Amino acid sequence: MAQLFHKMKIAGLERSLPLCPISDTLMIGAFVIFGDPELTTACAKELLARAPAYDYLISAEAKGIPLVHEMARLAGNQRYFLARKAPKLYMTGVFEASVRSITTAKEQKLYLDVADAERMRGKKVLIVDDVISTGESLKAIEHLVEKAGGEICGRMTILAEGEAAERDDLIYLEKLPLFDSKGNEL
Repeated sequence: MAQLFHKMKIAGLERSLPLCPISDTLMIGAFVIFGDPELTTACAKELLARAPAYDYLISAEAKGIPLVHEMARLAGNQRYFLARKAPKLYMTGVFEASVRSITTAKEQKLYLDVADAERMRGKKVLIVDDVISTGESLKAIEHLVEKAGGEICGRMTILAEGEAAERDDLIYLEKLPLFDSKGNEL
């Protein structure tokens, strides 16, 4: 079968997202900002324009990294935090949370450095990601921020996939539909 695509405008830019099956009856539009600095910068600008007041940004490794980095850069080279997929040697200690994402086959864990947690204690923390679908990664990051004593002041994403677009606590740029096995929007 030929590759199917979903064309959409994101932050004023046209992109074609390849449709990828995640089951026999369901496909998702694959959205990847890696290697697309034009789109990353445009999305970061639009999200910052809609962002509530915050002290720090946080995102999950890995696809959120270009976005959170560009948002921090555009906002004056602010410090930001990453929820990592594995503890690193330089971490002074870790908090962890479990997550099962729509694009990951098995349960994963996210880790936050204790030193980062100390910085965010009592501060307003804005969670950002590239796509939110089931909200499982978001929940894991929320758990880490709350455990660190940070105050979640908002949740932002470039695309809200499927039911995530119905959430009233989520700020997003565009809705990304789900697709049946033939590529029709659900």
